[in-house]
Amino acid sequence: MSIGDLPALNAGLNGACAILLFTARNRIKHKAVRQHRALMIAAFSTSVVFLASYLYYHFNAGIVYFEGTGISRPFYFILLTTHTILAAAVPILATITLVRGLRRRYAKHRKIAHWTYPTWMYVSVTGVVIYLMLYQLYPHS
Repeated sequence: MSIGDLPALNAGLNGACAILLFTARNRIKHKAVRQHRALMIAAFSTSVVFLASYLYYHFNAGIVYFEGTGISRPFYFILLTTHTILAAAVPILATITLVRGLRRRYAKHRKIAHWTYPTWMYVSVTGVVIYLMLYQLYPHS
């Protein structure tokens, strides 16, 4: 695996995280607490691996500029801006939510999960969309 493979890996990790989050939410709605817990630990672990890979890639590859034009350009930058702002909150929200759940502080866990889930899901899904736009639809020359 080369450094050039990391963006695709990172998108895959984001996509996997979104699937894990969605499935975990489904499991808790059906009162399957043990499955929910295992899926959330997997989602958190996937996000940690993503973050390490993402930071390693950008530390070594630097900035990758968006090459799209027309309407795709403002769409990309709006998406990137909202993604980046919310992505900064995910590690904090996810950690607090996970710790509260593991400590069985369920009332507090549910209260913050109400914010964590949509934020984390948005960041995971938009991470895949950003990858597709940056590396597949409008690749740099």
